[in-house]
Amino acid sequence: MTGLRLYKIEKLRSEIAIGQLFDRSNPAAHSVMAYPLRAVWTVNPSRLAALSAAAPAKGDRRPARCPQFLIAVPKKKIRHAVDRVQMRRRIREAYRLNRHLFPDNLPIDVAFIYVASEVLPYADVLKSVSRILNRISKTLSADTPAPLAP
Repeated sequence: MTGLRLYKIEKLRSEIAIGQLFDRSNPAAHSVMAYPLRAVWTVNPSRLAALSAAAPAKGDRRPARCPQFLIAVPKKKIRHAVDRVQMRRRIREAYRLNRHLFPDNLPIDVAFIYVASEVLPYADVLKSVSRILNRISKTLSADTPAPLAP
């Protein structure tokens, strides 16, 4: 997505996609750890197939072309709701500032899970998110085959 704000289409809301993301038997789901965050990500096969198919019929919903994300701050780790909301906001802002590391047209689903048991400063979260996004983009660029030279 272009612009500085986060759009609603960038939020991962599909229960099926979230289930596939956290399914332990799914070989396409990958995990990356950078304290205080853990990220689980995959290229969504259903959105990828829908994007490569013909244009949808009138009235059908179009699949999102952009990466979608989800943030989880467990109550077991951070007990107070105020602190959970604060950490969610920090993670969301760090993602917003670093989302340019992803290709815009690839349907990637990413879930950020907060694993620390105390509220950490924004600088630590920013560094962790940028490390995670760099690792994911390196993995994506390594998986795509190089174009053939004529």
